[in-house]
Amino acid sequence: MEKFTQLTGVAAPMPIVNIDTDMIIPKQFLKTIKRTGLKEGLFHEMRWTADGQKKDFVLDRPAYQNAKVIVAGPNFGCGSSREHAPWALLDFGIRCVISESYADIFYNNCFKNGILPIKLSKEEVARVMEDANLGANATITIDLQAQQITCSDGQKIRFEIDSFRKQCLLEGLDEVGQTMQADSSIGSFERDRQTQQPWAAPSIAA
Repeated sequence: MEKFTQLTGVAAPMPIVNIDTDMIIPKQFLKTIKRTGLKEGLFHEMRWTADGQKKDFVLDRPAYQNAKVIVAGPNFGCGSSREHAPWALLDFGIRCVISESYADIFYNNCFKNGILPIKLSKEEVARVMEDANLGANATITIDLQAQQITCSDGQKIRFEIDSFRKQCLLEGLDEVGQTMQADSSIGSFERDRQTQQPWAAPSIAA
């Protein structure tokens, strides 16, 4: 998982309430377990008409094609618990979402995939949304270590985050990565267990 330390870029405005996971990545794109190529299905029904014509969707506009942040309405990521939703966002290049609130499962899945979901007050979201509406004329900087957003005019907004999740993002560790940090200790424990309780422990390589 890629580390998240500091991010500077354009934010895309999506002031829509209850953007659910089916809007983020529709069900027909869930046939793969690969994490690449999913950007083609990202917000598919909001980007394309039924007959294949492109709509005027924010992420397809020139000012936002390289957006790294989405500023959204409350309850972002509600709906089904598909992990393809953060995969699709990440495949497009989105590393951070800013909103008042999130569905719990989506919120947790973001941390497991290297995306920073920031919770702000309604007034603070509105301030960052102002920059997002300026497109490429305004960039914001997100400093995870300092837990701070710097707006285009220099205004700083602090955000809260669980200390353990923060450290995992800073170090680029998902759950597997966290476990592998204790690889030597796990191996030592298993070898001792095999010696002490050979009837209960599977044989492992020395």
